[in-house]
Amino acid sequence: MKIAIIYASKHGTTEKVTLSIAEKLRGNNEVELFSIKKNAHPEISDFGAVILGSSIYAGKASGKMKTFCAKNEQALLQKKIGLFVCGMEPSRTKRQKELADAYPEVLLKNAVATGFFGGEFKFEEMNFFERFIIKRISKTNESVSLIDNHAMEVFVEKMIV
Repeated sequence: MKIAIIYASKHGTTEKVTLSIAEKLRGNNEVELFSIKKNAHPEISDFGAVILGSSIYAGKASGKMKTFCAKNEQALLQKKIGLFVCGMEPSRTKRQKELADAYPEVLLKNAVATGFFGGEFKFEEMNFFERFIIKRISKTNESVSLIDNHAMEVFVEKMIV
């Protein structure tokens, strides 16, 4: 199957997760990656499946991803869809809300796979203000990675069935 993975990444974690998902899917599939930051209008007509991934900052998904979804909703509904987010929210309830707020309800209802894959605090990639806020909220002064590889495996399994 030909699969497009379209992602929005601010500091590289969502891109890192996207690369991992692509590697897991590549066995019997042709996978192409599209950064929404570099290409706001990727052409999806040739793909049988589309995976969308967005970073979450301060509880909000990428505006560029939301715009892409709104402009391509009908075309996306004709595809096998997978949706995921990357963020550092520890609460399961809030994670579900962040995922639900990241994508239109109709896409969520039609998705064969959804996932919250955790995230990273990458202080070396943040500006002063971001570091200040993260240090206050998270009570940590160092970079940390909490990517959920098991959740990614479950997601990939649902996409290839």
